[in-house]
Formats: sequence, structure tokens, C-alpha cells
Amino acid sequence: MTLAYSVNFGGGETFYDWMVQTIVVNGPMDFLTDSDPAMAVLRRYFGFDGFRGFQREIIDHVLQGGDAVVLMPTGGGKSLCFQIPAILRHGVGIVVSPLIALMQNQVGALRQNGIRAAFINSSMTWQESMSVAEGAKRGQLDLLYMAPERILTLGALDWLSRMPLALFAIDEAHCVSQWGHDFRPDYLGLTVLAERFPDVPRVALTATADPLTRTEIVKRLRLDRARSFIAGFDRPNIRYHITIKNNPRRQLLSFLQREHRGDAGIVYCLSRAKVEETAEWLAGEGWNALPYHAGLHNDLRRHNQNRFLYENGIIMVATIAFGMGIDKPDVRFVAHLDLPKSMEAYYQETGRAGRDGLPANAFLTYGLEDVVLLRQFIEKSSAEAQIKRIEHRKLESLIGLCETGSCRRRLLLRYFGDHPPETCNNCDNCLSHVETWDGLEAAQKALSCVYRTDQRFGVVHLIDVLTGKKTEKVLSFGHHKVSTFGIGKELSASQWRSVFRQLVAGNYLEVDTEGHGGLRLCEASRPLLRGEKSIVFRKDTVSPKKQAKGNKPREGVPPSFSGSGKGRLLETLRAMCVEVAKEQDIPPYFIFHEATLKEIVAFMPTTLEELGKIHGVGMRKLKNYGERVLRVIADFQAQL
Repeated sequence: MTLAYSVNFGGGETFYDWMVQTIVVNGPMDFLTDSDPAMAVLRRYFGFDGFRGFQREIIDHVLQGGDAVVLMPTGGGKSLCFQIPAILRHGVGIVVSPLIALMQNQVGALRQNGIRAAFINSSMTWQESMSVAEGAKRGQLDLLYMAPERILTLGALDWLSRMPLALFAIDEAHCVSQWGHDFRPDYLGLTVLAERFPDVPRVALTATADPLTRTEIVKRLRLDRARSFIAGFDRPNIRYHITIKNNPRRQLLSFLQREHRGDAGIVYCLSRAKVEETAEWLAGEGWNALPYHAGLHNDLRRHNQNRFLYENGIIMVATIAFGMGIDKPDVRFVAHLDLPKSMEAYYQETGRAGRDGLPANAFLTYGLEDVVLLRQFIEKSSAEAQIKRIEHRKLESLIGLCETGSCRRRLLLRYFGDHPPETCNNCDNCLSHVETWDGLEAAQKALSCVYRTDQRFGVVHLIDVLTGKKTEKVLSFGHHKVSTFGIGKELSASQWRSVFRQLVAGNYLEVDTEGHGGLRLCEASRPLLRGEKSIVFRKDTVSPKKQAKGNKPREGVPPSFSGSGKGRLLETLRAMCVEVAKEQDIPPYFIFHEATLKEIVAFMPTTLEELGKIHGVGMRKLKNYGERVLRVIADFQAQL
């Protein structure tokens, strides 16, 4: 049983004891007679006074028994689209969730809101699983989370067929697509839900799906009659910054010192070795950094993850093994020290920042070596040729995002089928002018050098030839005698690296993925060599760009709190959440999200009625923590 949930809720009642008992949290469910039951549930349990975007439309559709495909950005409120119908419809809502950590996190948060939720997964004993199953059968649950492989067993399907079901919610539905970045074969078997339970509404939800993946979701899950709700993919609170690798550790350190002292964040690396080295280095620089990858011992990996979830200001250095199960709302940044594998992977990984809607950063360093390595990974994989072609295309789209001189958010959102404005004013390209230069002559010299050296050498050697360096390798191959030797002395080695990187990114040069990474000409090279086509390169900037005037500050406390003493109140409320969370052995954000705390500080409620109007303060939390919050505010005011 996972440590985070072996907790006591008073009177000796454990989490699993609770899951098999009927819970009446705030008296009879009289809201069911309300003229607007969905709004009543939203207010009572979640503490919100209005729906966002398509939420209401989706909820009404599912309440009427309809199937739905829901695409909504991370933090956009997808979960409410099935949680509220599951509470209001007769029977239990079955939620298909791909990871133990993800379902445990969501069930824990629902429990804090007073909602009858539970999970069945491999972390539980057989007796615990059967107890939860019996509780669901007796009508003691509104939501039950299960992994796809658990649902697909004959025993589970038979058991589900003998109980009233409110709905099936298939979370992270992109996992069903072989074109997606998180393909899970077990998801393919979920077709059986349409066959065995034709009258139970099904909702497929994801935050990450391009048009091809969306088509696959509908086909694989047999959702041909489902309504599609596409709410867009924009996360306007995330600022995107992409820079060329030039001592990436120091670039990361500068980024952290400039914007994220004391903040929680994630640093992604491609290899396990790099994860451990980077975490150790950050710790040596005074940062509270921990490693996470699949090769660590289970106990250490679980310990590090729990510290990240339970403590403030932890930086997790990780491979993508640290992924979908993370639902921590106050992650203020996600940094990549290596290029992700696709636009979908980049979008989903950066989407783990700022889930609370407050300002967050996405920082990426990349170089030519990343492009070469990922292309080699694709070519050397055992995937079918068609899948390799699609993976190459997805990688090319991400490289295009890195090399663009226009708005990065616009390019990212257009990839997913959105129609954003020309500029977003919250990415590095929009906040700082991108300089470009006419690169035709340099491109011709670079391509000619590749040709004159027999199309089998890497960038370092080619730059030595262009800049006229008589290295041992240049002399041994006789390349000091070729016509391109020394013709590129007007550019520095770093400038030539930029030229070659942009030629590779633009598919004017290809990398020999089967050999030692040598560069070769391709069909697109010819028009450049002949001067029939122009090319413009962007000037690389490796120093951090300063924040533009008038933009949102990146401080932990909003401007209105500065100098007013309210920053101290915010810290006191944070400390209160940590203290209460320790008492229950749960993460602090289960008590109140950062956005809720900041709204409390801004409005300074003095009564329970006023506190109950704050977003994120439902009836259960008002009952459990309201008096404690008001005492903190009263103490603060008494000291003014």
C-alpha cells in the first residue's frame, strides 16, 4: 500500500476502512432537488461558482446519457466533466486511469472535498480490493478508479455487469493511439466497454492529441456517435523560452536564479545518468534537487516523489518516467536539458507547470546533437516504417518550434489544430525581437564542404575545414587541399555550428543515422547550392532574455501584496496547509491550492460565509478548515 495513503481519518478509520463504509458528509444530499443540481454540486463540493468553457455543455450531455470525446488543456477542468455527472447519475462512475500515482492523487483530492471516491490497483492486497468492490456494489461510492488492465479481466467485467454504472470515463485517452507519445496497448482492449455496456455513457478525455490521434481515439474506442468537445490547447499562463545549448547546466542555473528561487519545478533529462549527475550538481549549488528515473530502487523513487508532492520548493530532476501521475498544481517551471521526442511530448511535459493557473515557465535548451541523437533513436527502433515516418514528422515539427523566429505559442497551438493570434506576448520570441541574417552564401559554403569531404564527416570536422584549421584529422584525410578549406574564416566556430544546425533542422542536410553521424546532402540541398532559393538564418542568443516591461512578474507573491505585509499572511497560510497536511499525511495542495490561498489573502474574509465564496473552498473544506483559516487572518490583522 502506498505510503501517501496509509492514513488515519480519526477514530481509527483508515483510508481503506473509509472506502467500504457509507459516507454522509454534510447531511442529506438535498442538492439533488435543486433547480440546478450540477451547479449545486460545483459549489458544494468544489467551491466554484461557475463553469468554464465547454464544461457545462459536456456535463449536461453526459447527464442525458450521451458519449463524449473531450479535449481540454491541462488545468482546464477536464475531471469535472465526468466527476459531476458521476455524482448526479445513478450508480458508480468507473474511471479508467493509466497510472497508480495519478488515480491515488485524484482520489485523495476528491476525498478532501467530501466526495465518495476510491481506487482499485496493484498497490492493494486482494482483501482490500474486494472490500472496495463490495462497497461499490452496495452503492457506497460515486467514483471508482481502475487501471485498464484491471478492468479488462473477466472477473472485473462480470462484477461490473452486476451493478448500476453511472458512466465510464477514459482518462488520458491519447494512450489508445499508436501514433501518440504514450501508447498503452492495454487501452486497445477498452473497445469491450462499448460491447458489454452499450447503455452506459462513455467519456474519453485528453489534453494532448493532434488530429491524427483524435481520429484514432474515436476509432479504437468505438465512439463514432460521441460528441466532440475541443476546448483548445492554450495554456496562457505558461511562458515558453527556448535557447541554444551553451553550457546547459549554467544556463539552467541562471534561469533558476533569475526566476525561481524557492519554487517547485521539474528538470527533464534524456538519460538516467544525466538525471543523477544534474541532481547532484544542483544540490551542490544549494538547490533542493532530487533524482527520479525508472532505474532507481522503488523505495528511493517513491521517497523522492513523496518529498516532491509533500514539501515546498523541491526540484525533481527526472526522465519522462516522472510523468502523467504528477498532479501537483504549484509546479512553477518545467525545464528540458534535452530535446523531447515530439510536439505532443513537449506540450504534455511543459503542461505539468502552472496547473493552478498562476504564472509558470517552460525552459528548453537544445542543440544539433539532440537532433542527431533522436533521429538515430527513431531509425534504430524496431517500429514499422510507417510509424518511423510519423515519428520523424513529429520530431521535425518540434525542431521547427525551436528554430522559429515567430511566436512559439502560435506554432505550438496550430500543430494541434487551434487558430491562435499572430503573437502571444508570453514567449521569448514575442517578448524580444529575433534577429535574422541572409544565410545563402554561408549555406552554400557549408553544403559544398560536405560534398568536397565525401559526405561522411560530422560538424566538428567540417568546421575545422571551413575555418582552415590543420588538425591531425584534416591533414590525414587531405582535406587541407580541398577547395572549401579556409573559405569560412569570416564566421566563428559557434556561428558555423548554428549554420549546420539550421540546415539540418530545415532538412537541407541529413544525418547518417546508421554510421557515425556524418552529414549528407539531400534533394533540398540542390536549389541552395545553385542559388535558386534563398535562406534566412536566425541569430542565436544564448544569454537569458530579460522580462519585457508591463509583463506579469514571476514573483511568488502578486504585486498587490508587495510592501503591504500580505506576503507574510500568504506564507503563514502556506505553513498552515503544510501543518494540516502533515496531520493527515497528505500533500499540502490537497488542503488549498496556491490560487485559493492568494484569493483568500486578496479578499481577507472574516466570516465563514465570506470564506465560502472563495474559489476552491467547498463545503467540506469550509467545515474542516474554515475556522483555522479565519484565526490565521484574525491574528494577522491584530498584529497590524
